[in-house]
Amino acid sequence: MREIWKLFKPKLSAGKLSMLISIWVCCLFYLLFQGGKTSVMLFAMVTLFGVYLLFGGLNGIARARGERQFSGEPGEWGGVLHAGDQIRVRLHLHIPGFLPVPYVIVRETLKRHSGETWSFEESLVPSMNGSGELLFQTPPLERGRYAFSQTECVTEDIFGLVEHRGSFSARGEFRVMPRTSHIAKWQLLDRRNRLLGPQSVGHVSGRETNQVGGVRDYVYGDRISRIHWNATARTGEWKSKEFEYESIPKTMVVLDTYENHYRSAKQFETAVSTAASILEYGARQSTPMGLCSLGATTHVFEPVQGRARIHAMMDHLVDLDPKGQGTLLAGLESALNRLPKGVILIVVTPLSDGSIMELVRFSQTHQMSFCHVQIDETSTSDSESSNASRQWASSLWTKGVATYRVGSLDELPMVLEGGVR
Repeated sequence: MREIWKLFKPKLSAGKLSMLISIWVCCLFYLLFQGGKTSVMLFAMVTLFGVYLLFGGLNGIARARGERQFSGEPGEWGGVLHAGDQIRVRLHLHIPGFLPVPYVIVRETLKRHSGETWSFEESLVPSMNGSGELLFQTPPLERGRYAFSQTECVTEDIFGLVEHRGSFSARGEFRVMPRTSHIAKWQLLDRRNRLLGPQSVGHVSGRETNQVGGVRDYVYGDRISRIHWNATARTGEWKSKEFEYESIPKTMVVLDTYENHYRSAKQFETAVSTAASILEYGARQSTPMGLCSLGATTHVFEPVQGRARIHAMMDHLVDLDPKGQGTLLAGLESALNRLPKGVILIVVTPLSDGSIMELVRFSQTHQMSFCHVQIDETSTSDSESSNASRQWASSLWTKGVATYRVGSLDELPMVLEGGVR
């Protein structure tokens, strides 16, 4: 009964309702005391008009339903977005009922995991059967998780006197991956590189083992024994087993997420994108890669081979924010029991002071190789800071510690591929 009353209850304001009742009473007295066809027609028209206004909720706006779809520039959206991309949202709307709806104002709210919101408001004219379609485009999106909240629909009667509202939930969640830059070749991860130390130098041939490291698409010429029958049956496409290689050094990307170490949000985004680019490079090179994010909470993904685990690490980077205060050394010590022996530590951080030397001594003590990727946003703006940072990098190279200075994500391939310090 309550649901029925919600549909039939008057939605007029007190002033408009009083005016409507006064007019109806006047027409009723006119009919009773004057009579005639004119009074009958006038009374009937006012009565029908009042019934329409009182029960305008029957237009179905309170029972509106919708379905949301996403699309991108190259065609239908495939679910992979990177920071800076835009996405088109297509909302199919259906309003049940038999009363005419002149127009509908649709209000959408997009919320990011950090709490930021974007509001969208568009109008549409439904068809005779109450269907309509709305298409709008988001602004360039930052890295993170996004979700649409409840969709609000607002309409008025054909006279513009009464406003009716309704809302519904149409699932709309997606994530925006960090920007990445393609690294063609990085000499540091060559197994014959002396800077990595003797503990990481392995067999150059890199023969495959019997340990399955993942699943990949079938390549013409693969042996029948390589076919992964379970994955083939599950996906409907030919899949092959991906085996781990012998003597490939395990690599751990250590990302600094302490809030007090970064000067700006842009610098932190560059650090996240740098870590994501290195992870993608390791996946292409079939190198066992791991991720360790040090901050208010320490997360460790142990080095493994295969893209399945890389996807979990990239998913972790989606909604990662700089939080907490502390030191990198304390964070690494807390994660020591999950760091493999002889691993290559690639530390991505804006720091370039004595705390880095503490990490160098830490890695040498525990028989690990060390690489420092400094996120230096002053590399092109402040000449004095740039010279100091360059001298710091040169001093580490003379001590046999690989150090790279990255000012922006666009510089990353040139710095790593060419060994620019």
